[in-house]
This record gives sequence, C-alpha cells and structure tokens, in this order.
Amino acid sequence: MQKWYQVIVIDGIYYAAALIAAGGLVSWLSGPGFAVPLWLLALFCLYFFRDPERQVPSGPVAVAPADGKVVAVKAEGPATNRISIFLNIFDVHVNRAPIAGTIGSVHYQEGQFHVASREECSQRNEQNVVTVQGEGTSVVFKQIAGLIARRIVFHKRPGDTVAAGERVGLIKFGSRVDVLFGPEWEIVVRPGMRVAAGSSVIARRRQEQPHGA
Repeated sequence: MQKWYQVIVIDGIYYAAALIAAGGLVSWLSGPGFAVPLWLLALFCLYFFRDPERQVPSGPVAVAPADGKVVAVKAEGPATNRISIFLNIFDVHVNRAPIAGTIGSVHYQEGQFHVASREECSQRNEQNVVTVQGEGTSVVFKQIAGLIARRIVFHKRPGDTVAAGERVGLIKFGSRVDVLFGPEWEIVVRPGMRVAAGSSVIARRRQEQPHGA
C-alpha cells in the first residue's frame, strides 16, 4: 500500500509546507483566525497535487494522458483525429503517456492563456507538444496551459522510452490536453465523457487487413 506522501506530487508538499508555515506566522502575529485561509489553501494544494495509482489496460489501445472531460473529438486534416480533454482544478493534473514507445520530439510553443475549454486554445495557448513513436505508429499529445495554469512540467527528453500510462509530467491549476491520432487508430470516446489518465481507453489500434482481403 502506498504511503500518503507517495500519492502526492512533491510540488504539492512544498506548496502546502510553505502555506502552513505562513499560516503559523500569521497565527503568531495576529491570531489563529487570520491563518485559517492559508491552512485551507495548504489542504487544497495537497488535494490538487494528488497522484493516485492507476490500472493501465493492456492490448493495442491508447489511454487518456489526462483526467478530465472530453470536450472535442474532431478531424484535423484528412488523416488525423484530435481528442481534447479539459481539466478543471478538481481533476488530477498528472499527465501520462498515451502509448508505449520512444519520445520522438518535445516542442515548447509560447502562446496565450485563454480558458482551456475553448476550441481556439488548441492552437493559440502556450503548450508543450510531444510525439511518442510506438511500434508502427506515432501519437502526438499537447500539454496546453489555461487561464490559471502558467506552469507546464514535462519530465522526459527525446530518446527516452515510456510505457503506456507512465507518468510524464503535469500542468498546474487548470488546463487542457489534446491527443492527435492517425488513421490507424479508431477513436472510442465522444464529447461529454469523463476519462481518467492511464486507465481510460480513448482509442484502439485498427486491425491490419490481410493482403488481398
């Protein structure tokens, strides 16, 4: 069984510790009542930065790279489909690899900070674009900053190998993750569905047709 500090991202522990210390100082100077908001914020940080274990499904599937609500499933050109997942501040914000493979590229793109549920955010907002090259396929996912989120974290580098559902980073305080699939993938989610990072299947690899079929 995991200990409590193993299910919280270390950033959350640092933020909570700072807020608790600040609350202690305020309590000493002005009384406990004035410190309550800081202590409540500390508890929220521990909740926000939670990092629960997930059961990763096996087989030729792609899993959700983020917790949240599917806000779009759209064609991006003749051979690419996009799934957009919106994370509110109550969702787990740890991001996971959608498929197993090698990190082919990581590209940071400066941009704006519109509300992450808006469609134009896929192109205009600050984002980190990651390509995972799997066996006979590649999947691109974008960590997109939102109105409040101003910090994108990604732990991997080009050339690193990842397992499906492996933790690869996070976006702090509300955000969006887009996933781009080629024609070899069948999308199995629709707008309005909620997904969990690492455990929800969002696409399945199509079976190759035998020659002459």
